[in-house]
Amino acid sequence: MKFGGSSLSDGKLIRNSSEIIQKFSKGNNLVVVVSAIGETTDNILKMINQAIDGDEEKVKITLNKIRINHEKAAKESISNKEYLNEAIHSISSIFSELEKLILAITTIKEITARSNDFILSFGEELSSLLLEFNLKDVGLKSCRFKGGEAGIITDDFFGEASPLMEVTKSKIRSRLTQVIQKGIIPVVSGFTGVTQDGYITTLGRGGSDYSATIIAVAIGADEVCLWSDVDGIMTGDPRIIHNATIIPKLTYAEALEMTAFGAKAIHPRALEPVADEKIPVKVRNTFASDLPGTLIVDDAPSKPKGIVKALALVRDVGLITISGAGMVGKPGTSAKIFEVIQKSKTNILMISQSISEANIGIIVRRNALHHVTNTLEMALLGKGVVTDIIPKEDVNVIAALGEGMRGTPGVAAKIFSSISKKGINIIMIAQGSSELGVSFVVSEKDAEDAIRTIHEDLKLNDGAY
Repeated sequence: MKFGGSSLSDGKLIRNSSEIIQKFSKGNNLVVVVSAIGETTDNILKMINQAIDGDEEKVKITLNKIRINHEKAAKESISNKEYLNEAIHSISSIFSELEKLILAITTIKEITARSNDFILSFGEELSSLLLEFNLKDVGLKSCRFKGGEAGIITDDFFGEASPLMEVTKSKIRSRLTQVIQKGIIPVVSGFTGVTQDGYITTLGRGGSDYSATIIAVAIGADEVCLWSDVDGIMTGDPRIIHNATIIPKLTYAEALEMTAFGAKAIHPRALEPVADEKIPVKVRNTFASDLPGTLIVDDAPSKPKGIVKALALVRDVGLITISGAGMVGKPGTSAKIFEVIQKSKTNILMISQSISEANIGIIVRRNALHHVTNTLEMALLGKGVVTDIIPKEDVNVIAALGEGMRGTPGVAAKIFSSISKKGINIIMIAQGSSELGVSFVVSEKDAEDAIRTIHEDLKLNDGAY
């Protein structure tokens, strides 16, 4: 089981999560993975930036705010005085270490990627401490582990580390299995691992999901349950589509496609380990623990008419159109464009090229738009091949996703017909070779109207299309 930060925001919610664990511990062996509580990670990042600026006063204010939040959560949730005193003492020790580190950064006004990961790891360490003592408080045996202590061994790509799976599986099995067999519930700090040299790493923002699925594969778990503040994976963003509904079942491929398009219910890489081993994943709500949520499995056949499962809206993107008559029939032009973008350390989200080869459309994150545009201009213009590189900010991407789209004719036509009736122009279209989805670019001002119209016409709220 993994509990997200929104499920652990304060003492009351930590206690609620403990009671969910208590309920499921009857007849089950559990491993629990936790994210940092509430806005802790954001506050630590804020504090790091304050330290780089050399603002010691603001650093101490932010540090104290984080400390007060955790001490308050402990006092609100732990009733046994002995456990509470031990928890407060441990919190104090952790903050003493954190204060020394962050004040050192304030002095030198810079931070390495390795130090950044180390400081960020304190958030999950603190939440695992709070949950460990809460579990003891409700009568369960429990002990906490940092990610590396549990056996998650990674490469040294700090900030976005990848697990070394074979050594990780071996170490997790040897370290956690004997604890589980003694009836003790391990509480593991999510999001973190350790290099083979012993340096703490992080798995990328939201990486606690990834921690949970890595551990699940290592111990041969029957199921992974991701607890958060959503009822499951929805047919669309309920903030935009008010009649969006929970999708009862998804395949790994469908869920992976959705995470790639920004669905926040799951970390993008979390499904990789469990998909290979066919371990089911459930997405459930700690605030409505009686709801079944969404089940992600290897094979979840669509209903007879359940072709499109969900719609995703990707904001904060920009479009770069690269064109020139000299591109036609010129081998290596696309390769050169992608090489330039790769050297700019920017990820390409979507690509579309005309059959004439005279233009290529590329979608990138909006905060990288002008950097990539400038880099492309310096590398490509004035060489007789590319004549225009035009950036466009005010666009969004809409994606229609579903296993049933594979091999089903007329899906794209239905979608495009739906929004054409609204007079909405499609700027760019791309369809993946897997046929699990079609994505297209529209003006930002039209995006919400477009996605609501498609959801309504395809009747996704009742699984009709």
